[in-house]
Amino acid sequence: MEVLWESGEAMTSSEVIGRLGAGNSMNPKMVRVLMNRLCQKGILAYRVDEKDARIYHYYPLKTRQECQREKSSRFVESYFAGNQMGAVAALIGSADLTEEQMKELEDILRRSREERV
Repeated sequence: MEVLWESGEAMTSSEVIGRLGAGNSMNPKMVRVLMNRLCQKGILAYRVDEKDARIYHYYPLKTRQECQREKSSRFVESYFAGNQMGAVAALIGSADLTEEQMKELEDILRRSREERV
């Protein structure tokens, strides 16, 4: 997904595999299987190449932010019975945050509060 989001354009599975590079631990078949699953879940879609019907051009249906929001919601529901505050408290409590990171969290809370007003 990161490769597709960063490219901003539709890509074939071969292009995605090429961008992942040699350092990637996944074999090409696994990448294709995962892309197919993402299509089934409605996260990716594809269009068939006009010149060659065997070639699919994949593109994201959801933004990175939409996926993060959905994944976070599922995480909170699964591990914290939907208790968002409990999830946030557990994550912050287990993190060794620097002073700068704490200020960043305070800024996030302040912006969130301002957006609700």
